[in-house]
Parts: sequence; structure tokens; C-alpha cells
Amino acid sequence: MDENEEKQDNKENEKEYKIEESEKHSDDKEFMMEAVKNNAPWVLAYASEKLLADRELILEAVKKDGQILYYSSKDLRNDKEVVLEAVKNKWLIIKYASKELRSDKDIAMTAITQSKDAKIYLTDEILKDEDIDLILNPPEEEK
Repeated sequence: MDENEEKQDNKENEKEYKIEESEKHSDDKEFMMEAVKNNAPWVLAYASEKLLADRELILEAVKKDGQILYYSSKDLRNDKEVVLEAVKNKWLIIKYASKELRSDKDIAMTAITQSKDAKIYLTDEILKDEDIDLILNPPEEEK
């Protein structure tokens, strides 16, 4: 299957999701997971607290749209794998990570290699790291 056929196949499998329908299925993991897989992770804005704490569901969703971390439970904002996937997808989402993970070198490197602006969300502790500092303050080239 070539790329165009695959895109067409994905289009045919895409389903249109409506807010009312998403609200009605707020506690239905199957519905939410299907929506995420169909490129509609936004439906999680209407998910129940229980589903926003479901690691499997949130991990799948942040791979599609890092912004979903904003909706996730406090525990998942402190889950390194979940946060790393969200930050890979969208560096700015680091601001919703736990303070502990805003001190994590892997997450910090992922964010600042996308945008140095991420530094404002990192902890003072991680900003002192040699590798982080080198990215943020590269040595001037000698003339």
C-alpha cells in the first residue's frame, strides 16, 4: 500500500466526533480509545476523572496530541513516560508536568532541543546541568 492509498484508507476510517456524543461517553474507555486512534484525542476534554487517570489511554493520546497532558490526572503528570511522550509531541506542554519531572534531564533536553523558550518552565536545578547549559548558552565561535 503506497502513502496515498494509506491516507485514503485513514480518511475512510476516520469518524467525525461531536461534543454531545463525547459527553455522553465520558466514562467509556473503548469509545475514548477509538476516538484517540481515529485522530480525535480532543474528546478527552470530555472524559471522566477516572479515564483521565487511565495511563494506557492518556499515553496513547499524548502521542497524538501533547496538549492532552493538560487534562490528565496529577499522577500522570508525574509519570515520566507519559510526560516525555507529550513533550516530544509538543514542547510547551512541559509547563503541565510535575515539578519533579521539570527537573528531569531527559524531559528537559527533549523540550529545549525543540525550543529554548522551554527554559522558563524548567527548574533552577536542571538549568545548572552542564549539557542543558551548553544548549541554552552555546560557546561563541572564535573569529
